[in-house]
Amino acid sequence: MNLETLPSWMTEALQVALLLVCAVVVHRLTVRFGRDAIRKAARATPYTWDDRIIERKALSRLATAIPAVLIYYGVGPALDLTPLQIAAAESTTALAALLIQRVCASVVVISAALAANALLMAANDIYSDSYSESKNRPIKGYLQVVGLAFWIAAAIVVVSILADRSPVVFLSGLGALTAVLMLVFRDTILSLVASLQIMSNDMIRIGDWIEMPQANTDGDVIDIALHTVKIQNWDKTISTIPTHRFISESFKNWRGMSEAGGRRIKRALHLDLSTVRFLTEEEIERLGRYERLREYMGAKRAELEAQPGVMGPAREGVIPEVRRLTNAGTFRAYVFEYLKAHPLIHDDLTLMVRQLASTPKGLPIEIYCFTTDTNWSTYEGIQGDIFDHLIAILPEFGLQLFQEPAGSDFSRMAG
Repeated sequence: MNLETLPSWMTEALQVALLLVCAVVVHRLTVRFGRDAIRKAARATPYTWDDRIIERKALSRLATAIPAVLIYYGVGPALDLTPLQIAAAESTTALAALLIQRVCASVVVISAALAANALLMAANDIYSDSYSESKNRPIKGYLQVVGLAFWIAAAIVVVSILADRSPVVFLSGLGALTAVLMLVFRDTILSLVASLQIMSNDMIRIGDWIEMPQANTDGDVIDIALHTVKIQNWDKTISTIPTHRFISESFKNWRGMSEAGGRRIKRALHLDLSTVRFLTEEEIERLGRYERLREYMGAKRAELEAQPGVMGPAREGVIPEVRRLTNAGTFRAYVFEYLKAHPLIHDDLTLMVRQLASTPKGLPIEIYCFTTDTNWSTYEGIQGDIFDHLIAILPEFGLQLFQEPAGSDFSRMAG
């Protein structure tokens, strides 16, 4: 078939179709062979930064601009138009060619913005891989601010290309739109200020255990971005919290516990008040043979013998006020010595066994100490073993735990 015998519009249509096919083929060849060649070259290097750039597909996104450039410069010859004719746009064909060129130029700008944002994310990956300080000082939020600036600039350039106006025209009108922009980018501005305060005050790091009850969040920080902080809760769900809430609302960071090297145990045993009494001589003799109480009982015996506590001269018919040992006080001394000798209880942090005010549920004996291992499962195991032992040894002191009556208790009473 001779193209010269075809109508001009059909010839132009065939040439445009051929141009589009060439653009698609060039894009496929560039992505396929260019990507493979670049990946092989990256694997051959001992560095990892080039691998991160490839993983973020920065070059693949930039490759989208190649067919756009080909169409931009090829649409004129395909329609038998010169650059001057396209710029004049005096005919429908020239106007169509001009619109195609503007769209192609916009595609090039958008591809460049996509590639720039991919490079920023690759820079964040390189920073995280290369510097141990990355968990303490993440830069993802700052890079997202730069990426937002790229997108704003790209949007202005695209609009100026499509409208055939200078970008200065649009920039000069931004002053009048300041209030609107402040409203549109309110969350971004709040998040940026919050990110700066969080980083400067070292409030949150990746890997910190964060507890925010008002957001129903309790877990580890896995990502800190410009607008959001992602927290993986202990039930493996993901909570996404706006960054500015960590400035405006309260939360608990358990990092101090890990850095101190001890995790607190604060739990009370509620003794039945009816079982609290003085110790008999036989009980004092028996308890004095316990390894944890030998020193305590010896010191108390010597103290009582030196200061019997008789208030004034003995009178006939009057029982003198003599100091005596109680089973509750001896039990407190035993618990303190037991925890002090425990290999998994921290010696350098607070260790205390105290008696709280009695309640309708008994006399609370509170244990306040720190374990040497902050791992959650290990901590729960240590705490469970300690209280198992203390509950089991209570009868040796003639004590019982308070327990509200259950259905079986009422059954025995009725039976």
